[in-house]
Amino acid sequence: MWLKPEEILLKNALKLWVTEKDNEYFILQRRRGYGEGGGGLTGLLVGTLDTVLDSTSRVAPYRILHHTPDSQVYWSIACGVTKEEIFQHWDWLQQNIMRTLSVFDSSEDITSFVQGKIRGLIAEEGKTSLVLEDDPEKFREALLRFEKWFELPPEEKLVTYYSCSYWKGKVPCQGWLYLSTNFLCFYSYLLGAEVKLIISWDEIWRLEKTSNVILTESIHVLAHGEDHYFSMLLHLNETFVIMEQLADYSVKRLFDKESFQREPALSDPLQITKRGLEAHAKSEQFRMYFRLPKEENLLEVHESFLWVPFSHFNTLGKICLSENYLCFASQDGSQCHVIIPMREVVSVEKPSASSRALTVCVRGKRALRFSEVRDYQRLANTIRSRCGISASPQHSASSEAIRGQCQSLINHFEDNPEDVTLMVGQKDSSKAVSTEALMTVFHPQDVENLDPKMLKEKMKEQSWNIHFSEYGRGTSMFFTRKTQDLIVRGVPESLRGELWMLFSGAVNDMATHPGYYTELVEQSLGTSTLATDEIERDLHRSLPEHPAFQSDTGISALRRVLTAYAYRNPKIGYCQAMNILTSVLLLYAKEEEAFWLLVAVCERMLPDYFNRRIIGALVDQAVFEDLIRENLPQLVEHMTDLSFFSSVSLSWFLTLFISVLPIESAVNVVDCFFYDGIKAILQLGLAVLDYNMEALISCHDDAEAVTILNRFFDSVTNKDSPLPPTVQQASAGNNDKASHISVDISELIREAYEKYGNIRSEEVESLRRRNKLYVIQTLEDTTKQNVIRVVSQEVRFSASHLDELYDLFKRQHFLSCYWMMKSPALLHHDPSLAYLEQYQLGFQQFSMLFFLLEPWSFCTIKSTLSLWVFRLIDENQDGLVNFKEFCCSLDTLYSGSFTNKLKFLFKLHLPPVSMF
Repeated sequence: MWLKPEEILLKNALKLWVTEKDNEYFILQRRRGYGEGGGGLTGLLVGTLDTVLDSTSRVAPYRILHHTPDSQVYWSIACGVTKEEIFQHWDWLQQNIMRTLSVFDSSEDITSFVQGKIRGLIAEEGKTSLVLEDDPEKFREALLRFEKWFELPPEEKLVTYYSCSYWKGKVPCQGWLYLSTNFLCFYSYLLGAEVKLIISWDEIWRLEKTSNVILTESIHVLAHGEDHYFSMLLHLNETFVIMEQLADYSVKRLFDKESFQREPALSDPLQITKRGLEAHAKSEQFRMYFRLPKEENLLEVHESFLWVPFSHFNTLGKICLSENYLCFASQDGSQCHVIIPMREVVSVEKPSASSRALTVCVRGKRALRFSEVRDYQRLANTIRSRCGISASPQHSASSEAIRGQCQSLINHFEDNPEDVTLMVGQKDSSKAVSTEALMTVFHPQDVENLDPKMLKEKMKEQSWNIHFSEYGRGTSMFFTRKTQDLIVRGVPESLRGELWMLFSGAVNDMATHPGYYTELVEQSLGTSTLATDEIERDLHRSLPEHPAFQSDTGISALRRVLTAYAYRNPKIGYCQAMNILTSVLLLYAKEEEAFWLLVAVCERMLPDYFNRRIIGALVDQAVFEDLIRENLPQLVEHMTDLSFFSSVSLSWFLTLFISVLPIESAVNVVDCFFYDGIKAILQLGLAVLDYNMEALISCHDDAEAVTILNRFFDSVTNKDSPLPPTVQQASAGNNDKASHISVDISELIREAYEKYGNIRSEEVESLRRRNKLYVIQTLEDTTKQNVIRVVSQEVRFSASHLDELYDLFKRQHFLSCYWMMKSPALLHHDPSLAYLEQYQLGFQQFSMLFFLLEPWSFCTIKSTLSLWVFRLIDENQDGLVNFKEFCCSLDTLYSGSFTNKLKFLFKLHLPPVSMF
């Protein structure tokens, strides 16, 4: 354990201690009588003395001392009962402290820094234990220091705090890092030097974990063009996760209201807590992994074994329980997981009173057995209550019957896994406008056709049927490595719609919302909006070569799905690329299914893709650039500016390669996307660049590179596709294609998984969070430049003055949003509006800023004047002024002619049209 630094003398101490390790600044010692050798008579006496002393006087057998080369004073900083414990402290000092000490010029500074760091570690450990015990006293003390040092408004909510070092130049300052709802703060006071730092989360461009020669591990924050480094954190990963969550929370609340409004759990900034953020992050990860609706929250987690009948063994994993789902994910590398909707559960029983096991029976005569569940009784009661299953005594007879039935099922599955009964997901019986997939109507399969392609298609179907017989079918199917292998090989045409629904989670959305789509179609019928106008314009541009969209049947279905979604989600409405994606969905899924697949893609699998600023797509392009740097260094050496790949790959991400590949090949990509998410698109993008590496390296400009990629996509074929030429895309007739070697899509996808399948979904999500801040700040900077360019034509301020005024105006806007959920400025902020209208101020915020800038700052009636000015420049009388209106008023006061100033003052005294 770490000790409060105390001065000791080593005179005669060597008789009691043996030095095990030492360096220029630290010594690790073992007390004689412990460990190897025993230390002879002296060691025996020391060991005896330590043994007879009581626990309060006993000396730990290992310790670490700090000293400097030119000092005779030693400081005890750590002790340990075991060799492993003390060596952990020693290794931490070597990795985190030793490299840092070289930057100090004097021994006093080194000792002061080490002592401050050790005290911070002790406080950090104490704070952790207090948090676990829910003792608020320590947090209350930290809150008082936070309020005293930073003088923020009392409404500012402190979330947590950590001991750390902040690097000011090349010298670290030991102090405290405070994380609040709106600010990152640091305070240090050592040897009379005070360091104070306040950064608002909305100003951060980069937030990442880094390491270099001096800093083994640190957190890097980029704000206002300045780099800030925080290191020597006892719980660095925990600190970084909380910082990431607070930064993301701020971005959603202040910049990206669309996604923020979808998260009611974080709606009030005054109620944000560390536990709340952690719970929200876990629920988000849980929903993403199992593709569950956004309403689901992770409630309980239980470690257990699940009996896997097709493999005849128990797999270790975790049971994750939400409001409406029971999920299991393995932890032994088998990549096995299963999702059980509560609506499918028939009963929950214990096989025997002595075992810690549960048997969950679901519809379709299937049962799953969980064993070694620590709190199995509480879990069983929770599942029963959520499923509405009674376990009361009056139902004991029926319960015994069900228990016997479930046990017989389990025994049968164990002995005959090949006889597991198929369980088909419950289909919604609500009325849909079109009940058949368009491919079924325009390309019905000929069962008597025995050509090689159709035979291979039948073989694929047989492989999937065998898979279903072993792993189940429908909502409770086991997902395993074999499932992914079959996806990579290609999904048969007849099963594509069913599997898309299952893998995306859309099957659950549709089952829990019977009749919802039909109601939307009826409500949206005949509506006329900007979205419906755009939909009508793009209807005939959606797969125009396909016969299904050359007829009224396909066009009408496409119109209904897109219009219904725009009606459901007016924040997104309709965006280009949605028509192309929906066209493909309608080919293989029924109309209502296509609608729910579109919901899953837009709201869950590709978040923030389909809005005015396509933030999600831009973020994933930045992720793609990071993966190119990591996996294709040869290409990076030749093309240092990777922004080219961002521009050329935008359509890949927005349309899932549908817009660049022939339709018969693109659907294989969509198969992988619904199973693996955006990871599949990133992998394929890397494989495409890798395949064309030599050609891209030898090209001379961007235009040549675009031509190379376009020719490559035209050469991609699907040799196994059973579709006739009338259905396949027209690119197959390209005259240049004969001069290029064709590439089979299945081989390309297989190569993508073999080379880049080690990219984990968790890694992709981490890269998304890291790049999101930079992407949004870049968009904000672009908005700023556009606003300044427009306003500069109306005023006489210089560009630099307008830049400063914009920053002040925007800062005042945010200050009005930090502590007020009902702020007029926040309620009216809409990133999809014109640049000038995105940031506006109400009267109170305008007055505070006007007092700082107006020429009459010492005037006794300045409050009245500010009201009159606000009333005058608020041309549309909505109680808000934008940046242009604000600058024009200041320009008149500072740079206007004498006549214009008189006119301005005269207008101020006109009677108000309305009161504010």
